[in-house]
Amino acid sequence: QVQLAESGGGLVQPGGSLTLSCIASGNMDRVNAMGWYRQGPGKQREMVAIIHPGEHTMYLDSVKGRFTISRDNAKNTVTLQMTDLKPEDTALYSCAAGRAGRAMDYWGRGTQVTVSA
Repeated sequence: QVQLAESGGGLVQPGGSLTLSCIASGNMDRVNAMGWYRQGPGKQREMVAIIHPGEHTMYLDSVKGRFTISRDNAKNTVTLQMTDLKPEDTALYSCAAGRAGRAMDYWGRGTQVTVSA
């Protein structure tokens, strides 16, 4: 089993920045992909950013150029740097882990990001 713990959410004004962090613990042998998903009010959950082996990254179109995902394999952490935040970025952001090319197997509880003036 893998446990994921997110931190870094909060309230920020439009145009502001936040950095989310996720620490993974447990047996990471079956994990080679980590990512961030979000679910906004009244919306379905969507993939925000994923980082695969070899540091290959994928992003939701609406966050490209504003969000950056990175990973520290030695510390089993994944970070999402978010800049130029918009009200539509408001959501519960969850960290996920699993095998590349498959549905994520492990999920954190999430951290709330609210973008509002």
